[in-house]
Amino acid sequence: MKKYLFLTVCLSLFIGISKAKEKPNIVIIFVDDYGWADLGYRNNEFYTPNIDKLCKEGVDFTRAYICTPTCSPSRASILTGKESIRMEMPRHITHEDEEGRNTEKYNYWPNDPVNRNSINWLPLDEITYAERLKELGYYNMFIGKWHLGHEPYHPIHQGFDEQYGTSNFGHPKNYYYPFLNNPNPLKDEAEDGEYLTDILTNKAEDFIKKYDKDQPFTLSLWYYNVHGPHIGRKDLIQHYRDLGWEERYAQYGAMVSAMDESVGRVRKALEQKGIAENTVILFTSDQGGYFTNFPLRGKKNGGNTLGEGGARVPFIMYYPGVTKAGEKCDTPIQTIDVYPTLVEIASGNECTDNQIQGKSLMPLVRGEEFPERDLFFFRSYENQYAAIISGEWKLIKYHTGPSQLYNVTKDMGEVSNLIYNKPGIAKELEERLKNWEVEAVPPIVEQKN
Repeated sequence: MKKYLFLTVCLSLFIGISKAKEKPNIVIIFVDDYGWADLGYRNNEFYTPNIDKLCKEGVDFTRAYICTPTCSPSRASILTGKESIRMEMPRHITHEDEEGRNTEKYNYWPNDPVNRNSINWLPLDEITYAERLKELGYYNMFIGKWHLGHEPYHPIHQGFDEQYGTSNFGHPKNYYYPFLNNPNPLKDEAEDGEYLTDILTNKAEDFIKKYDKDQPFTLSLWYYNVHGPHIGRKDLIQHYRDLGWEERYAQYGAMVSAMDESVGRVRKALEQKGIAENTVILFTSDQGGYFTNFPLRGKKNGGNTLGEGGARVPFIMYYPGVTKAGEKCDTPIQTIDVYPTLVEIASGNECTDNQIQGKSLMPLVRGEEFPERDLFFFRSYENQYAAIISGEWKLIKYHTGPSQLYNVTKDMGEVSNLIYNKPGIAKELEERLKNWEVEAVPPIVEQKN
């Protein structure tokens, strides 16, 4: 009997380990300020062969959006599956001391017409995808930019088992060593002449190569690239100069190519480890690009961040054996959908978390019906502050002045404002946006004197 029980226990353990190994590893590549149009397959002057290859092998979500296209809120929303305004985060976290910390609960923006408060960290009681995946047996590695609070709120306190290259700052002071102000987590990891993007990729390669745990992993590789200061890798700049690009654009192009090279290196590391066919890759950006996003209008900051060029981002998903090569998905999605998608991939079951607004993308990937829904946007920097997308229609709202209405399916460049041509549609969207604001947007906390 004891022998039988022993064999039963061993068999159960073996089955458990086998199931764990069957679960796919997950790599989330999150690029900072990378524009929707800054891809070789959308603009052939950009040299991005590795991202182009990923797109050819996976699904390209052509209408992917950030619900608050700004550094910190975009990170909070992808982590939690929640619209960031619900967490009192309509703006990025500010740095009040020389070490990048802000220990006050809220920051206030001088140019915000309503002086709305914005929280300076991701609250620890928020549930992140790392915490949910840990419950499902995953080991969570975080590399790169955080910008969701100082040390007590760093990744290792938000469900991640390890972190690397994570500072309190939202961007480096230089992409060449020493990279960051103090505290500088990379001061002993590199030397003069080394490029920040490569250092983070080195760590990703090393993590993949040495990983030996009997559980699947998630690797969240959140690059500082291509956020300013725009300093390209020196060996890549000339390619863009030769195209006749102005120097600042050549620097940016070199940053894009350095990041693309890193995507290729990560994929090669997965192949050499023998796990490429059991690894899901998600590739996206935290907001629209700093420069032109033609044919889209709008960009990071500048008064039209809720325009397509500011809120629409690249989004590619590659799930070997599941996604269809070269598929294009035109259904509007948001990065809040990453959380429930990861939960469904990791568990094999539909995500039932009721605190999130995101929806799993797996039905779209499988070619199943995906429920129609409105997408909401909220931001607090300037006069333009809220928007709604419903199918082909998009309404943008301002604190002062009339709203704007666009058919972003027929007019992706938002050239023809139809606010007076389609009053019925405009009124309906205004009402739905207003109702959402009442339900989702917290009251303003007055600034202390």
